Amino acid sequence: MRENREINALFHLLDDPDQEVFDTVANKILLFGKEIIPNLENLWENTVDESIQERIELLIHRVHYQDLQGALRAWSNMEMPELLEGAILIAKYQFPDLSPTQVMTEIDRIKRNIWLELNNYLTPLEQINVLNSMIYNYFGLKGEEISYQRKNQFFINQVIESKKGNPFTNGIIYQALCSMLDLPVYAVNIPRQFILAYFDSFVDFSEPIEPDDYRILFFIDPIQGQIYTQQDVDTYLKRVSVPSVPSYFKPQSNKKVIQLLIEELAKCFKEDKDGYRQDELMNLSSILED
Repeated sequence: MRENREINALFHLLDDPDQEVFDTVANKILLFGKEIIPNLENLWENTVDESIQERIELLIHRVHYQDLQGALRAWSNMEMPELLEGAILIAKYQFPDLSPTQVMTEIDRIKRNIWLELNNYLTPLEQINVLNSMIYNYFGLKGEEISYQRKNQFFINQVIESKKGNPFTNGIIYQALCSMLDLPVYAVNIPRQFILAYFDSFVDFSEPIEPDDYRILFFIDPIQGQIYTQQDVDTYLKRVSVPSVPSYFKPQSNKKVIQLLIEELAKCFKEDKDGYRQDELMNLSSILED
């Protein structure tokens, strides 16, 4: 815990009723970065005024958020950003002290069990049947349609813990496992759905992707592993009165998947008191813009 006169002087100004003074103080405190958090937590424990405690909580959140912005920017700039790592970063928005080990250990355990059941003689459909058996039966992952009242289903650590997610988080777990097992499964852009597709080859996202570059063998609904054919998807598009266009079947990059996850999570914070959180999340989404 850092101790110096400047920090103590800033802390003494946190109860100033003038919003401009508080904003100036807050911005100076943010310059210290994560090193200032133990000081803020100590101050919170020794403060009896609830309104000052709320200001301290907001400051701690802003320090974590500032750190998260930098981490997400660094992830975005990687040559091949890992999907699971991106989902863990987004979980840190709500759980800043989350250790990636908690998630990775469980995912690795599932991967090892799937790997033992796979072999070179299985067809793509047989491979996916092995995955479905391990993910939904052995591990026990359940899926539910998206509900913005169940925000914890957007956080990968909570999904691993409760074994209950939505199409986005289940899909991220599913696609991440496929990547680890060298299976060419990617999210596609079907309207009003989060659906995965098994492609006929791996996708190089460093090059512009043309619709004719890759062929989809079948589709996978990550809620519970249901398999769909091209005809099933075409029927769905007709039912919702949406014309079928090539862009719907284009594989989505890991950055795009995480961007979609952030934008859906932002819809969980619609109340006025949470407005700043919606703004923060949309700002995180903008970091991932190509």
